[in-house]
Amino acid sequence: MRIEFARFSLDDTDLLVDFLTRQDWPFHAGTQDPEAVKSRAADGLYDNEETRTFWVLADGQRAGLIRLQDLADDTPLFDLRIGQECRGRGLGTKAVTWLTGHLFTELPHINRIEGTTRQDNHAMRAVFRKSGYAKEAHYRESWPGQDGRPHDAVGYAILRRDWLSGTVTPPDWHDD
Repeated sequence: MRIEFARFSLDDTDLLVDFLTRQDWPFHAGTQDPEAVKSRAADGLYDNEETRTFWVLADGQRAGLIRLQDLADDTPLFDLRIGQECRGRGLGTKAVTWLTGHLFTELPHINRIEGTTRQDNHAMRAVFRKSGYAKEAHYRESWPGQDGRPHDAVGYAILRRDWLSGTVTPPDWHDD
């Protein structure tokens, strides 16, 4: 499988609407409203000074979406969505590995990259671990679920020095 990453442009808005609204996103906000996606795209929320969005292309097909956020900060965040029909094929790990290298290479001012997922999103948690990210936080009942109940969230990050050395430095969980 050939994996590529292509930057989102406003010309892709209809494709973005289709991608975000034609399927359910159980660990995100659920199925999105088409008009809300169009409005956010028109307002520049997918591509501006602080945000860049990229398509994950698998053999030329749009299989996922990466949104890099807070790019002016020294700790950017990201949102990753892999389409339902493409999950379980290693695309998440390839996407996180790519975005990590991209951010550390393109933005020399950043020292770390963060991501957060729901505690029960076992696939994404495995992606973080495989990609060299360390668990740094556990937020109890902080992620609203579609079912109306709060879920725990888990925060991961990678340091530039760990990325460069290929190591993972876990936080000291027993510091008090």
